[in-house]
Amino acid sequence: MTLLHTPRTRRRRLGVAATAAGLLAALLTAGPAGATPDPGDHPAAPRSVSKGDAADTRAAVKRGDIPAPDEIVHSDNIQHLANIPKDALPGLNTDLAFQGRYAFAGNYDGFRIYDIRDPKKPRTVSQVLCPGSQNDVSVSGNLLFLSTDSSRSDSSCNSTTQPATEKSSWEGMKVFDISDKANPKYVAAVETACGSHTHTLVPKKRDVYVYVSSYGPNATYPDCRPPHDGISVIKVPRKAPQKAAVVDFPVLFPGEGPDGGGNPGGPTNPGVSKTTGCHDLTVLPSKDLAAGACMGDGILFSIKDPERPKVIDRVQDNVNFAFWHSATFSQKADKVVFTDELGGGSGATCNAATGPNRGADGIYAVTGKGEHRKLVFKSYFKIPRHQADTENCVAHNGSLIPVKGKDLMVQAWYQGGVSVWDFTDSAKPKEIGYFERGPLSTDTITVGGSWSAYYYNGYIYSNDIAKGLDVLKIDDRRTDPARHVRVGELNVQTQPEYFRR
Repeated sequence: MTLLHTPRTRRRRLGVAATAAGLLAALLTAGPAGATPDPGDHPAAPRSVSKGDAADTRAAVKRGDIPAPDEIVHSDNIQHLANIPKDALPGLNTDLAFQGRYAFAGNYDGFRIYDIRDPKKPRTVSQVLCPGSQNDVSVSGNLLFLSTDSSRSDSSCNSTTQPATEKSSWEGMKVFDISDKANPKYVAAVETACGSHTHTLVPKKRDVYVYVSSYGPNATYPDCRPPHDGISVIKVPRKAPQKAAVVDFPVLFPGEGPDGGGNPGGPTNPGVSKTTGCHDLTVLPSKDLAAGACMGDGILFSIKDPERPKVIDRVQDNVNFAFWHSATFSQKADKVVFTDELGGGSGATCNAATGPNRGADGIYAVTGKGEHRKLVFKSYFKIPRHQADTENCVAHNGSLIPVKGKDLMVQAWYQGGVSVWDFTDSAKPKEIGYFERGPLSTDTITVGGSWSAYYYNGYIYSNDIAKGLDVLKIDDRRTDPARHVRVGELNVQTQPEYFRR
């Protein structure tokens, strides 16, 4: 869920767990006195495009080839039910999680809890001001987990951006008690090496394991300096979350030399990211499997022992993939969809010049059994609608639509909007529905669009970076059976087994 892979100052050492008593943390709802959003965590400044690209965008709008700025268009089988604009949290909207009748929406300035009992009329229950990019969010029982991947003055919600050279600098995971949705309480923090760009939950009865993904784009950040080829594993006791702590740092890319064993990137593989960590992991607890999108590598690994994950297979695509971003298992766990975040989420890569195979999804079959399973490439998928040269667009976060016997997915494409597509035939994936807005600007690349688009209990929820929460409904015979499938909790990176065999 990266937005911009821009240089950031990095901090010192790996720290330790911080308890509630030592945090000076407080609930910061709807802008209390003394707390303000932190402009240091808003990296999305508009960027100029060439006069030719701006003119081409305006001409495309005039011809009707793309929607006008902010104009909403969608396929006949998609309904736009609601939009809730951003409110007290002005930062960039990020990831989503769900529990019962609630949706939890991350934002660079904190997180927001919605009551979605009536999807046509979502209402805000609470907003928590707690700045720190990206603030990806997950929930399990009474606990909410929040990623912080920027150098902060301390671990509290009153922290500010500061250079990594400061000894007090902090980044990592934050834990909240959400037993009262209207009054979340900050209960723990755990500092992790290289921060927490994203995280993935492996929930157990007594504990929640948190796999923390982080990386550095080059060797100038001490905590991300290669070899940084692993993930932090945090163990959080459900009844005592204040005791949360890092229990291991498994290396997923062992190798000799200063760079470890991951993809070396350029100049060996021009245009490909050097692997210095993982961007995102998706686990399938029912199968003790996980898939990792790790910059220059895609991996399949076992989580039978959640504290000691073991890599089964590893693949690279040094022709078309620039940055392995996220992963999704198929219903039967016989396929994995990996995304390529070409341009870091801020580039206009859904245009004709980029083509259909870059900034796309890669569909891989999972063959073999046990530790002999392999990932085998089948095809690419990219939205078939060209976007303007002023629209940031690339494959981003999505989820399965649970239809037995089919592999259907809804996916965010930033300003490319929301796409519903079918990859049941791995060799011939196809789009079956879409929703999008016109460009935010015809003169600059102004970062916006859908960060995450997920299917939950009959509806599609999209967290738009700039426009807020959108609720969509798809009416299509191919997806209709999914309406009867209900789950009590959904963190998309912790995939449920919808149909037990």
